[in-house]
Amino acid sequence: MSRAAVFGTGSWGTTFAMILAEAGTSTTLWGRRAEIVDAINETRENPEYLPGTRLPDTIRATTDPAEAMAGADFVVLAVPSQTLRANLRTWKPHIPPDAVLVSLMKGVELGTCKRMSEVICEVAEVPERRVAVVSGPNLVPELARRQPAAAVVACSDEEVAARLQEACHLPWFRTYTNPDVVGVELGGAVKNVIALAVGVAAGMGLGDNVRATLMTRGLAEIARLGAVLGADQHTFAGLAGMGDLVATCTSPLSRNRTFGENLGRGMTMAEVVAATKQTAEGVKSCESVLELAKKHDVEMPITEVVVGVVHDGMTPGEAAVLLMSRTPKPERYGV
Repeated sequence: MSRAAVFGTGSWGTTFAMILAEAGTSTTLWGRRAEIVDAINETRENPEYLPGTRLPDTIRATTDPAEAMAGADFVVLAVPSQTLRANLRTWKPHIPPDAVLVSLMKGVELGTCKRMSEVICEVAEVPERRVAVVSGPNLVPELARRQPAAAVVACSDEEVAARLQEACHLPWFRTYTNPDVVGVELGGAVKNVIALAVGVAAGMGLGDNVRATLMTRGLAEIARLGAVLGADQHTFAGLAGMGDLVATCTSPLSRNRTFGENLGRGMTMAEVVAATKQTAEGVKSCESVLELAKKHDVEMPITEVVVGVVHDGMTPGEAAVLLMSRTPKPERYGV
């Protein structure tokens, strides 16, 4: 039997721990807050991030990283992307020598513009073949109800990807393997930025034509950036690209879409942040995504106006005018 340690008791970390445990993987959940850890152990429920969802009896929770990682085949990281580096430095001494590090995070690091797998390799000092990524259209409230869903397990080592695929396989949770770690990570990170834009448009009362335009042109931005970074363009037509983008941009369950919608309705950033209980990764990652694009001379106009609205005081109306007044360019190969 495989053993997994899941670091992060937020909604996605808790849900993925549930998936692993139900799939027969021995699972320990690490949490920073003792009250949540105690509640999971005593009531089989995460009262703050996943209320009403019964967790498998086989899951145990702890605040001790060494205890969580003991004998783990998979160390699953499900913390806010901008906290990964600092957390991983603390946890590094406890990582088993042959464990696979699995990223559930969808972001690009501020300052370095590195993807989460790159941060993991650098801080944990492990080769790429020991790092895997899980991504796709995985809206947590639906997964918590055990509704059917699919995801992508990406790793440069096909054998490692297959092992992780088996460790989280369920009749209602299907995973596909993909060696394109770059494409899978970019799809997961940038779709959050596009979802903010779609949310703003929805909050302004703009219609389906605008939303469809933002999603398709957003996918084009993801593909352009992926192309210069060596991603497989086929990835963006699959679950980790279009699939995740559609779910995040259209569902009221999406944190980033909801965050943008509140901005579009006229709430200030401070008001939206105060009303948002969980991390909307696109809010911080939009800056690092744009910086990464500029480093590689890639045009990403939607990302640019999202940064303007979220960080630079641009109004949603000004952002709409700026996007629509850009000089049209030929549509080549859909991008």
